[in-house]
Amino acid sequence: MRVLIIDDSPQLLAVAQARLVRDDHDVAVADGGQAGLEAVRSLKPDLVLLDVDMPDLNGFDLCRQLKSDPELQWIPIIFLTGRVETAEKIRGLDLGAVDYITKPFDAVELRARVRAALRTKRFQDLVIEHAHMDPLTELPNRRTLSERLGQEWARVQRRGGRLSLIMADIDHFKRINDAHGHAVGDRALKAVAGAIRAQCRDVDLPARYGGEEFAVVVPDEPAAGAARLAERCRAAVEALAVPAGGDCLRLTASFGVSDARSAPSAQALLEFADAALYVAKRTGRNRVECVRQGG
Repeated sequence: MRVLIIDDSPQLLAVAQARLVRDDHDVAVADGGQAGLEAVRSLKPDLVLLDVDMPDLNGFDLCRQLKSDPELQWIPIIFLTGRVETAEKIRGLDLGAVDYITKPFDAVELRARVRAALRTKRFQDLVIEHAHMDPLTELPNRRTLSERLGQEWARVQRRGGRLSLIMADIDHFKRINDAHGHAVGDRALKAVAGAIRAQCRDVDLPARYGGEEFAVVVPDEPAAGAARLAERCRAAVEALAVPAGGDCLRLTASFGVSDARSAPSAQALLEFADAALYVAKRTGRNRVECVRQGG
């Protein structure tokens, strides 16, 4: 796991780094608060060791910034400080730090506290992962989709760029459950989820939206690029053969694509994709329809 040490003392950085690499941690360092903030944003470490007293950006202010960022707020922080006042420690803990280490630190204590914080981080990551995962399809769930869509929308608003969304729905899914039972229906859902996931890039987010509906957040692509991805997904679903008793069940799915270029909100982007999906359903199913808002 990756540990980032932020301090304005080169000597402390060197000593702490040497102590922690003995436990096979991936250790990075940043000289000062501002450099530390940039390092956290780029590295997204599993743990931050943070000096309290730094001239450019002190540890308390840096901690406050990290805890207010949705992408960084779950990274645990251990403060490094020469202060022993209880009030100062309470201040840091109230800001969201998980521990304090007093300088000059004991090497054995440092390593033990880091190991304890990383154990807690591993458990936290597992809890978050399960809370954001659909247990049947093992895709991210609707909550995760909403969070990621909001993050990507905010990114586009800040920096520009492109963002598209795909909505998908298995055709005539109720007939599958009625004719073959829910066990086969669940098998079909898992197969479709796997087919969609296999077509996506690492930066895409395929998710189960609910029932027999799926969605894919497609960063850095206009509607035309997302439509090509949707077509690959459609073909992959059509190629599936899902065991159903002694038969093989053939599936199709319909897809709707929207582009964020002129959408007024992330919710509108979702509604545009859903409207395109409705058109695909109404005009024959097993097809991709694209609503381009502003090109």
